[in-house]
Amino acid sequence: MNKFTKTIISLIAIILILGLAFYPKIKKTFSASESKDNMKGKEKEKGGPGGKGGKTAVIVTVVKSTKLDDILSSTGSILPNEEVEIRSEIAGRIILLNIKEGDNIQKGTVLLRINDDELQARLKKLGFNKKLAEDNEGRQKVLLQKEAISQREYDIAVNSVNTISADIEDLRSQILKTTLKAPFAGKVGFRYVSMGSYISPATKIATLTNTNPAKIEFSIPAKYATAIRQGSMIEFTTENEQKTFTGKVYAIDPKIDPLTRTLQIRALSPNPSNLLVPGAYAKVNLILKSKGSAILIPTESVIPEAKGSKVFLVKNGKSVPQEVELGARGDRTVEILSGLSIGDTLITNGIIQVKPGGDVEIKEVVQ
Repeated sequence: MNKFTKTIISLIAIILILGLAFYPKIKKTFSASESKDNMKGKEKEKGGPGGKGGKTAVIVTVVKSTKLDDILSSTGSILPNEEVEIRSEIAGRIILLNIKEGDNIQKGTVLLRINDDELQARLKKLGFNKKLAEDNEGRQKVLLQKEAISQREYDIAVNSVNTISADIEDLRSQILKTTLKAPFAGKVGFRYVSMGSYISPATKIATLTNTNPAKIEFSIPAKYATAIRQGSMIEFTTENEQKTFTGKVYAIDPKIDPLTRTLQIRALSPNPSNLLVPGAYAKVNLILKSKGSAILIPTESVIPEAKGSKVFLVKNGKSVPQEVELGARGDRTVEILSGLSIGDTLITNGIIQVKPGGDVEIKEVVQ
């Protein structure tokens, strides 16, 4: 046996020894690979991870009737029902101050009093003068009956009584103005004077605001001017509340603004909890006309086709295509004029994987 032959035999022996040593690991690796292939095959048979037994998982909704209105959107502001700056009609020094910032007060509540000592003294003086004038008028009347004086002299005496009486009435009205009362129920704002302050008609004392009901002021394009009426309903939201409020139009500007080509409108909305804050921004939906009930479905559930549109329904566990006629479109919904009935189970998500007549599994029902 030559040297070359011995080398070949040695290599074969080494290969056999290594094969015997690594055989268990190689067998295990091949077994794992085969197991994975078998699992993939089973998943394919079951229809993948999204379904069972070849079923496609979908999200559905039950078709129902929805109120449909012809709505015009606009923006506006919240206004108080009533608001006034409290000021005095006469000048004087405050001797009583009953204004607390943030208080809710009733109509007729005394807010402040101004010193009226001087006016009361003048009133007392006029009372004495009137008594003297009345006595003089009585004597002049007797003299007139005796023809001791002329009619003119008597008329002067009568005029003196009447003049003093008028001065007394004027003074009494000024005294009434020294007491300031709330003209309506509302909430007191910031106060700008203090006890003992000297005020005049130009002095701003405080503000009084009534916010129930609240007013909503907004505008609409001129072309809708004939479509709006007193009593028309609105729905609106504000920047500080997620709640949807309702209101009713009570006033319409008789003319269109020539600069903006819009028509100003005001509506009233109940505000017992004071959630509507004056000055807040409002997003308004004006209901121009109610169309009654209609079927509205999500836009994404509609599949456009060359000759129209279709949707997929779930019937007896299978996906069934259904041709539909579309109506008015909204931001997220579309009106269905024909093709669907109340109670149909409509596929809204998973449409791409759905095939006509294919088995489906309802994953979720969206209201």
